[in-house]
Amino acid sequence: MTAYQLLAAPLSLYSGKARGYLRWKNVPYREVLSNRTVYENEIMPRLGYGMVPIVITPDDETVQDTTDIIDYFEAHAPGPSVYPDGPVQKLAALIFELFGDEWLLIAAMHYRWAYNEDFAYQEFGNTAFPDLPADERYALGKKAAEKFKGSLPFLGITPKTAPAIEATYETFLRAFDAHLADHPFLFGTRPSVGDYGFLGPLYAHNYRDPASGEIMERIAPRVAAWARRTHAPQHPLSGDFLSEDQIPDTLIPLLRLFAAEQLPMLVDTLADLQKWAKENPDTAELPRITGFHKYKIGGIEEDRAVFPYPLWMLQRVLAHYRSLSGADKAAAALLEKIGASALKDMVVTPALKRENFKLMLA
Repeated sequence: MTAYQLLAAPLSLYSGKARGYLRWKNVPYREVLSNRTVYENEIMPRLGYGMVPIVITPDDETVQDTTDIIDYFEAHAPGPSVYPDGPVQKLAALIFELFGDEWLLIAAMHYRWAYNEDFAYQEFGNTAFPDLPADERYALGKKAAEKFKGSLPFLGITPKTAPAIEATYETFLRAFDAHLADHPFLFGTRPSVGDYGFLGPLYAHNYRDPASGEIMERIAPRVAAWARRTHAPQHPLSGDFLSEDQIPDTLIPLLRLFAAEQLPMLVDTLADLQKWAKENPDTAELPRITGFHKYKIGGIEEDRAVFPYPLWMLQRVLAHYRSLSGADKAAAALLEKIGASALKDMVVTPALKRENFKLMLA
């Protein structure tokens, strides 16, 4: 093997995130469609479960999870970084990656199954069974997609929350569109890890799926243009972050959405993790779901599964904040300004780690 392989799928949210990054980073790779044979012969033996994307290196190493994929190439590929050098910009970028990966996921899943169901069934079939006739691909895709559609209540996506999900998503789109009137990416003319956090849900689901793509083009045409250029950059390895560690005022509404919507759920998830760890003292490997709790979106309360994985991503935010020399007044001031002061003293304990493609207690 002389190049990297990306095992992925066009309809996969996190595949879109990884693909856009690899293209900008100018990594030599070959994409392999994650059809049924690839799942059975490559993905399952490597991971022990089905998940895309994964990267296979020229040395036959397996890299899984888009955050780990990005960090792998940041360490192994030449060129500029998607992590800003400025401590405050980096803090905001890490928050945005967490927000995109784990909170915009809610809107991405809602719009796929509320507005693009038939398209999704065909896409699942096209991915798993690309050599079959279209009608057979659709039928088999519908069967394969049942578990994904069935996950909506676990994510807190119900008829009760649907109007609130759409309202908060449209608020997000308009705020991001306003920011993009002045800047091509979140922090200037270079994409950041925060842009790639946004890219998965905004490109692979909400732009690429036709009905939600039309909604994005109508409400936020600059976001649609951003999705196209971030997924297929015209100038790899180019651009700069804003000087003097600037956080544009146009990003404050987006950061406040994180603080108002996602942060309370993270606080509650941490409490659930601590309860779970106490009840399972001899178990290091975490299940995907540790329980159920209430969450709010757009002021509407609903039941939702507790997913511990976002706390692993939150650790990256907190570790960066703690690494700042002394009491970094600019970083602290940003957290206070957006309503996220809780992050200043927050610690994920017990700590989490990823080991052998699994989430574990550290």
